[in-house]
Amino acid sequence: MMSGEEPSQNAIMLTFNDKGIYCAQAAIYIDPWFPVDKAIITHAHADHARFGSKHYLCHRDSATLLKLRLGPQTSIQCLGYGEEIDINGVKVSLHPAGHIIGSAQIRLSYKGEVWVVSGDYKLERDGISTPFDPVKCHHFVSESTFGLPVYRFPEAYEVERDMLNWIDNNRKANINSLMVGYSLGKAQRIIEVAGKTGLPIYAHGAIVNIQQRLIDDGHRLHNVAYASADIKKIPAPYVVVMPPSALHSSWMKKFAPYEVAYCSGWMQLRGARRRRNVNRGFVLSDHADWSQLNLAITATEAENIYVTHGYKSIYAKWLREQYHVNAIEVDTLYEDDLLMQEDRDESIQ
Repeated sequence: MMSGEEPSQNAIMLTFNDKGIYCAQAAIYIDPWFPVDKAIITHAHADHARFGSKHYLCHRDSATLLKLRLGPQTSIQCLGYGEEIDINGVKVSLHPAGHIIGSAQIRLSYKGEVWVVSGDYKLERDGISTPFDPVKCHHFVSESTFGLPVYRFPEAYEVERDMLNWIDNNRKANINSLMVGYSLGKAQRIIEVAGKTGLPIYAHGAIVNIQQRLIDDGHRLHNVAYASADIKKIPAPYVVVMPPSALHSSWMKKFAPYEVAYCSGWMQLRGARRRRNVNRGFVLSDHADWSQLNLAITATEAENIYVTHGYKSIYAKWLREQYHVNAIEVDTLYEDDLLMQEDRDESIQ
């Protein structure tokens, strides 16, 4: 499962097995990819919060989302950020990851050894999720989704300005603006930007459902209307927010005339927009870019880094050579954008 120089066995509180990241002392998994008895969940995206475990522990802002995705009868215990519990001698606490609403880094401490499993994270403040808070530790488990120097994202205000200009140009042309982003996390950011235009905002049912659950939980977000069949009677222009699964489907036809924009960190690459066959691409990511990854990892002061999904081999090698830490590659079953493999291939040519 790993490559690199592993720490001594006395230091290993967490191991990586065929079910996920496991803490034997606490008998608990973190973001397991198969059903287990007890799971700690970093955030509510489907590749980190999978169905079938008996009991879940998560941040309180993730609880409603987990029940939406896993079922209302799901057994869930909630913690706030910084709140600590003891599981068979292991001190466990959750800390902001900045990825999406409710996302958390998992800190585990036992006999003086501290591990942090970050899940997915970003350092950029989005005005919606609680900002990333670095946690000092001996061992840090990090993603590497955008772990190449080519991924240096523009400032958030620049992306927002370009999105608003694009919507405004469509408004002047009397056509609708269709914006693509994941239902949980990306869609909320798109809606907040689109809300500044004053235009009506409609959304795919999957997005409306999540948006309303978050609003019901007390998050101050814009309301969106369901883009039902009756929308054909509504004159342009307006904004429609949709998940990637709806792109190029027959569902889109009722919004004509329109232009389509894809919102993703992969839009940093020249060919990404072309492969998705959309009019515009906006570099809007819920993950850390190259600079943020390096800032986050050095801030932990960890001597052992476990690099998961993304460019893990390249990034682990960089960490070993640049920062002289023990960086280890870890194979996981976490997923990224389903179309990202071609984007990855382009970025390393």
